[in-house]
Amino acid sequence: MNVAHSEAFPRCISSLRDLHLDIHQILFIVLGETASGLLPLGGRLEKNEAHRKEVIYSIKITTLSAKCQSRKNMNQKLLKLENLLHFLQTYKSHTICRQLHSLGQRRTLVQWRHGFSSAYPVWTAQMCAWPWQTDVLIGAALSKYRLLVTKEEKRPRKSQLSSTKTKKEVEVWIGMTVEELARALEKDIDYVYEALLNTAIDIDSLEVHSQLDEIWIKEVIKKAGMKLKWSKLKQDKVRENKDAVRRPQADPALLTPRSPVVTIMGHVDHGKTTLLDKLRKTQVAAMEAGGITQHIGAFLVSLPSGEKITFLDTPGHAAFSAMRARGAQVTDIVVLVVAADDGVMKQTIESIQHAKDAQVPIVLAINKCDKAEADPEKVKKELLAYDVVCEDYGGDVQAVHVSALTGDNLMALAEATTALAEMLELKADPTGPVEGTVIESFTDKGRGPVTTAIIQRGTLRKGSILVAGKSWAKVRLMFDENGKIINEAYPSMPVGIIGWKDLPSAGDEILEVESEARAREVINWRKFEQEQEKNKDDLKILEEKRKEHQEEHRKTREKYGTLHWKKRSFMKYLERKEQRPLKPKEKIERDSNILPLIIKGDVDGSVEAILNIMDTYDASHECQLDLVHYGVGDISENDVNLAETFDGVIFGFNVNVSNVIQQSAAKKGVKIKLHKIIYRLIEDLQEELSSRMPFTIEEHLIGEASILATFSVTEGKKKIPVAGCRVQKGQLEKQKKFKLIRKGQVIWKGSLTSLKHHKDDISVIKTGMDCGLSLDEEKVEFQVGDEIVCYEEKEVSAKSSWDPGF
Repeated sequence: MNVAHSEAFPRCISSLRDLHLDIHQILFIVLGETASGLLPLGGRLEKNEAHRKEVIYSIKITTLSAKCQSRKNMNQKLLKLENLLHFLQTYKSHTICRQLHSLGQRRTLVQWRHGFSSAYPVWTAQMCAWPWQTDVLIGAALSKYRLLVTKEEKRPRKSQLSSTKTKKEVEVWIGMTVEELARALEKDIDYVYEALLNTAIDIDSLEVHSQLDEIWIKEVIKKAGMKLKWSKLKQDKVRENKDAVRRPQADPALLTPRSPVVTIMGHVDHGKTTLLDKLRKTQVAAMEAGGITQHIGAFLVSLPSGEKITFLDTPGHAAFSAMRARGAQVTDIVVLVVAADDGVMKQTIESIQHAKDAQVPIVLAINKCDKAEADPEKVKKELLAYDVVCEDYGGDVQAVHVSALTGDNLMALAEATTALAEMLELKADPTGPVEGTVIESFTDKGRGPVTTAIIQRGTLRKGSILVAGKSWAKVRLMFDENGKIINEAYPSMPVGIIGWKDLPSAGDEILEVESEARAREVINWRKFEQEQEKNKDDLKILEEKRKEHQEEHRKTREKYGTLHWKKRSFMKYLERKEQRPLKPKEKIERDSNILPLIIKGDVDGSVEAILNIMDTYDASHECQLDLVHYGVGDISENDVNLAETFDGVIFGFNVNVSNVIQQSAAKKGVKIKLHKIIYRLIEDLQEELSSRMPFTIEEHLIGEASILATFSVTEGKKKIPVAGCRVQKGQLEKQKKFKLIRKGQVIWKGSLTSLKHHKDDISVIKTGMDCGLSLDEEKVEFQVGDEIVCYEEKEVSAKSSWDPGF
């Protein structure tokens, strides 16, 4: 064997090893099926079919282990193997055997040592005697290898077809953001940015939460090699309406006469409650704080004639507009009380409007006619401007002159009311499920949620199941306006109801249902409807915010679109620098301009009135009003904890606070402010708002002087301007602040460096005296006729500009 062959053969063996073939497989390829015929001198290698199959199986496993390789690579390997085997064919047998001997000494021949003789040269010589077997060996090896390669080539082809069929679907939707698209693709955000490179979209302006148009979503999906699938909005299954509703109108033959419901309305302090006191022969007014009605009261009054009238006493204060409107909605007749000495006022006009809106007839009661300055005719004329025409002027409104204090003519007012009720022919159906209206609601410490209601249809009994708003009740107890327990309540009768699971709101409609399960079904439906409405409102807000964001984004693109990226980055850096976090001191000052509030009231209507007043707050630029929590009932530990968390103030109206709660609030530094008169509460709220506002600086004048002459003095190498002045008013104090005024304009503010009278340094100079003074700023030039003003600055508490309207 020549030198070239001796150098090439190790490279061939190495190439065979590159094909992942070990010495077992190389021997099989070279020797083939005749390997068993090569016998060494020391013994004969028996034919072992099982072992031969094991070697073939090893070759197959080794070949198949090279996965996911292309057809081209397989063909190249096959060609390489054929060239190597033909190259091996040209060598002499003894050369091949010698190289195989040196190669197999490490592992394989050690395992086979028991099957070969130690007389190795004899085996080599014997092998050299059959050079003609080489072609057979090569043919057999190539045929087996081709079979393996062919099988392996078919598999990737099948997997490619299957991968085409099972291309991953990506669910997308309109308005998808960059982050959402990356999450749907199961890629990082940079992948989406890279996919949108070299497209018309501006990558620099594309943020993580930027919404992508449909064309760019399709472009990214296409480059990702995935399938697009537009998601359909999930349509909620339409739920069946489970709400409770009023019954149809009853058969007129089943209707029976009922008592009228009369609402007393009018301006504050015009004598409405005193008038009702005389009719009921009780002292309701004496029980009201401040002498004004602050709740809506329902009372059943029995007249001497035996007739009964249900009176609703509504507050006349401006804060209780909602209560007056609610009283007008459930009434049959409105008694409009106007003071003869005061005339038509603001709440009088509002009461007239409520009655007209509810289409309820009016009976005019002109009160305080016993006073010397009373002028009933003036009241009647003033009411003409509001379409309230009395019978004296050709109208249909009855006018009765009364005195609630002395009780004069009250029976005439009652008769006028009953006469009007007879004309209205008021009737109701006392059978079937109950229908009514919540007049007032409150939480009693021993009895839980309690409501005052007017029954409008049916008869209410103990054990009835009622729903009102988003609350329901199983009636445990009923009582009248005097606290007396009753067993039944008929139409037009005011009644207190105990047994509510939650506190309903004043004005809610009361309906009776057949069972507790039905009551829960109704409440769940109403909560579902409320949630749906809230979702719609939230969607509208989100859409508005989205449009605002898009508009802001468009303006930003217009602002930075034409700039070079370096300049754009620098400008964005400057903007971020301006948006620095607040320092602790600045944060305290900002937080001090916010007043968190917790409102607790005795009844639902009182809380409603306070909240309505707060809705008129229009001074948020001075101090922000933040309502943290409101509710009905006494102040609890939870209210104190909330106030501590938000650094807020608790306002209570007609509620109590236990000693334990007061001590806890004092320990936590929480303010609790209790009131029994609503306008006192509002005044206190205004003061609290003012205390949260920053102090204003006011200048207080101390003295004035006019400049009569100007000159300069030399101190060292400096020339200092000096003004010769005469004090015209007050006095000049050197330690205070000064300002120089020229022709009505302030040209300098600061302090003095010197103040002299003749040659003496002084600290104070009074009216009529001359002096010379110099300023702390040398560049200011004096002119004859200028004014020097001495003043001091004082911090003054600011006052809120909010006007609640009363």
